[in-house]
Amino acid sequence: MTASSPGSNLGRHVFGAASLAFGLIMLAWHDYNGWHLPRYMVYPAAAALIFGGVAIQFRPTAKTGAVVLGAVYLVFALGCVPQIFAKPQIYNSWGNFFEQFSLLTGAAIVYARWSSLLAWSRETLHGIGGILLGICVASFTLEQAIYLNATAGLVPKWLPLGQMFWAVATTVLFALAAVALVTNRMALLAARLLTMMLVLFGLLVWVPLLLSDPHSPTNWSEAAETFAIAGTAWILADLLGEYRLHEPSSR
Repeated sequence: MTASSPGSNLGRHVFGAASLAFGLIMLAWHDYNGWHLPRYMVYPAAAALIFGGVAIQFRPTAKTGAVVLGAVYLVFALGCVPQIFAKPQIYNSWGNFFEQFSLLTGAAIVYARWSSLLAWSRETLHGIGGILLGICVASFTLEQAIYLNATAGLVPKWLPLGQMFWAVATTVLFALAAVALVTNRMALLAARLLTMMLVLFGLLVWVPLLLSDPHSPTNWSEAAETFAIAGTAWILADLLGEYRLHEPSSR
């Protein structure tokens, strides 16, 4: 089986742009997602993120870009493991791991879609992708539930119904999306709605914080991470939508 030509690429482009932004943020602040890194790690990692973020945008180099980004996100995911073993009762370390693992999942899906080496059917690929992302979304659910007050504090005060309402509502929506993706029930709808919710997080939460304090590396990193995770969900939605188009009409 040869790799099929993917249809929609919007998710891949968003994912790549956010990864490129991560690389530029690292160069500017020597910081990745709150980790202040030594120079010997900053420059190779930033170069890889910038290269991968650009390469994944173009069809001839998309697979190479996915490999490079996947390697970087794997390293950062593994970097969370010592913190988990040191203080397993603190969920923030687990949450950091699954945030990085979700980005690794996005890169892996892009590679698998474009690779002629992996003889996977579309159904197998979207099933595995849905389970991996669904596990990460389940972690997002737990993280928001555990740190519900902090989550509510990020909700714009001008939204109707109050900050706590939206904190609880988005936590419930994360949980529903996780179940749908892991069980492959209404997975396409779940992936699309998850993408929309994450993009709204970026636009309504992190963009205003960036405008109010553009000198904060945390604001830049969180914005880039939010859009990168949105890109991962979008990549899966693109894959599921492509599978739907190729389904036999009798199904």
